Amino acid sequence: MISVIIPIYNTANFLSSCIKSVINQTYQDLEIILVNDASTDNSIHICNRFKEKDNRIILIDKKQNEGVEKARYDGILAATGGVYMFCRLR
Repeated sequence: MISVIIPIYNTANFLSSCIKSVINQTYQDLEIILVNDASTDNSIHICNRFKEKDNRIILIDKKQNEGVEKARYDGILAATGGVYMFCRLR
């Protein structure tokens, strides 16, 4: 299994397309770990909407912003796959 870790901080404008691109991969043995790093925009609502539709999604909703490195680390701690991959949103 591959663990795809997506650190999120105020990326609502790009988040849906990013998550859709991971969900729609031909390789389906994935877990998708969304790490919301205390976003102040609509990101958490987008994450929740996708989580309800796809049981491969794990959502970590942090209450304090700690930066992308810590968000990645938190994603790794939650991952169960043998390979980790990261998506970067800009």
